[in-house]
Amino acid sequence: MPAPLKVGLVGCGAISRTYLESGGAFEGFDIVACADLRGEAAQFTAASNGLEALGVDELVASPYIDVVLNLTTPDAHASVNLAALAGGKHVYCEKPLATTVDDGAAVLAAATSSGRLAGSAPDTFLGGSQQTCRRLVDDGAIGEPVAATAVFMHRGHEDWHPNPGFFYKPGGGPLFDMGPYYLSALVNLLGPVCEVTAMTARGFDVREVMSEPRRGELVDVEVDTHVTGAVRFVGGAVATVVMSFDVSHHDLPPLQLHGTEASLAIPDPDYFGGPVALSPSRSHLWVDQPVDRPYLDDVRGLGLADLCAASDGHRPPRCSVSLAFHILEVMAALETSARTRQHVAVASRVERPAAMPADLPLGHLD
Repeated sequence: MPAPLKVGLVGCGAISRTYLESGGAFEGFDIVACADLRGEAAQFTAASNGLEALGVDELVASPYIDVVLNLTTPDAHASVNLAALAGGKHVYCEKPLATTVDDGAAVLAAATSSGRLAGSAPDTFLGGSQQTCRRLVDDGAIGEPVAATAVFMHRGHEDWHPNPGFFYKPGGGPLFDMGPYYLSALVNLLGPVCEVTAMTARGFDVREVMSEPRRGELVDVEVDTHVTGAVRFVGGAVATVVMSFDVSHHDLPPLQLHGTEASLAIPDPDYFGGPVALSPSRSHLWVDQPVDRPYLDDVRGLGLADLCAASDGHRPPRCSVSLAFHILEVMAALETSARTRQHVAVASRVERPAAMPADLPLGHLD
């Protein structure tokens, strides 16, 4: 087995703890260093996890780092991705790939020209439940896909996140924050998107932070916080997509896919596991399906491990830069449609990521 790739983490915020806790499940990489613009955050993360604390520029230029794990806020994703690629590193980024299509295209071009791999979260569609749904669709269990619904609605992240301000700036909002989970899950099942239309709303212009340590602070809302869209896939299916930070409570399912022979209940794509159920045509009953693919627990880092496994060039990574760019273009097209009140075409195309093998031992990707 080849030696694990050495990973340097940039951005020592809340999500970094999740990657550090789950990273030990994989044999293909070791997180060995960290960096943050806040030096004290990097020092604390390094001391807590046995890492080396470096400056950001120092880390992306280090000859000892093979892969940069970019966990910065969305407004810095593109610049850190580009710096990592320029430094000869592979890079794996938290979602979204960038906050604009132009910046995302620059990352895609840089990865192509550098010969390095770039990839992006989410990786939850690689989890056991989403991959079980992929098997059912590929095996024809629902017949020909016709329609889907994707729904994420709650009251916003200011109730729990320690630093929620960036969720309400460009590159945030429910569409760019949560949309990648739902859209990536749908593309994994149905293939690329070709056209969208949307309308948006904004429930509040100012939000009060309810979480520590910023409780009581006011955050200006710079993006729309309720998005209702229709998405057409190249294969012909259409999906209704609703993403919202303006809903206190609802009972709608997160994902459902409807075909000519059956309907498929898909669990929340923010998680790796969850129940899967099938309702044959005209039965009006859900029948639980056995989840028969690995990775059901919260294993953030699965996409990073997959990119590391693909770094020898024998296959593309499943959470590829091409997929992340396609999702970014879809989200930007939804915003454009809402602003212009027109249907918007999506130019990019991407292959469905390869399905995960059924018999992988935990910690392995090939």
